[in-house]
Amino acid sequence: MTVVAFDFDGTLSDSEMTVLLGDRCGVADEMAEITEQSMNDEIDYAESLRKRAALLEGLSAEDARAAFEQVELREGAADLIEELNDAGVTTAILTGGFERGVAAALEREGTSVDHIVSNRLPMTDDETELTGDVEGSLIEGTKDDALETLAADVGVDLEDTVAIGDGANDLPMLNVAGLAIGFVPKPAVEPHCDVVVTTMGEARTELLEADVLPAADQ
Repeated sequence: MTVVAFDFDGTLSDSEMTVLLGDRCGVADEMAEITEQSMNDEIDYAESLRKRAALLEGLSAEDARAAFEQVELREGAADLIEELNDAGVTTAILTGGFERGVAAALEREGTSVDHIVSNRLPMTDDETELTGDVEGSLIEGTKDDALETLAADVGVDLEDTVAIGDGANDLPMLNVAGLAIGFVPKPAVEPHCDVVVTTMGEARTELLEADVLPAADQ
């Protein structure tokens, strides 16, 4: 048994949740600029996330819901997750993105993972709009801690884990995992990856070669 931990935005999904949300209140360009700076390790991730959340203050619950419904898994992602689940691999999503968007995308494809660690955008007391704040363990916390905790919980050595990600906030888990797979990684991230892939099919091939998936499934 092993653990495969995926990033979400930019990896399992080609959607960027904060940009989809920002588009609903006219700040998508600002969102994209802050996101790019963070993914390239130009500004601190926690600072970038708080800046992006602040831009969403006052976004209606209806618009937030509509944005989350636009979040989609990229081609082949659901099939890979299902294959890993069927093989008895513990699957996880470790994301600085938001639980509602992750849940919506997984539900649409009729798939699930064993563990999700994510952040949340709180609503006002009357549940009508976003407060502009952000909550969750992956604001200041890092994905290496999350992966270490998960591996310990399921009784797997870190050297037997796999991390798949693309951005600077994925570096902690990529650096501690036994196999670090970069999914079209940012320039600052690529040197830290054992292998680089550009599709979920290529990721599957790497998992087969690493014996994470049984060869009989080819």
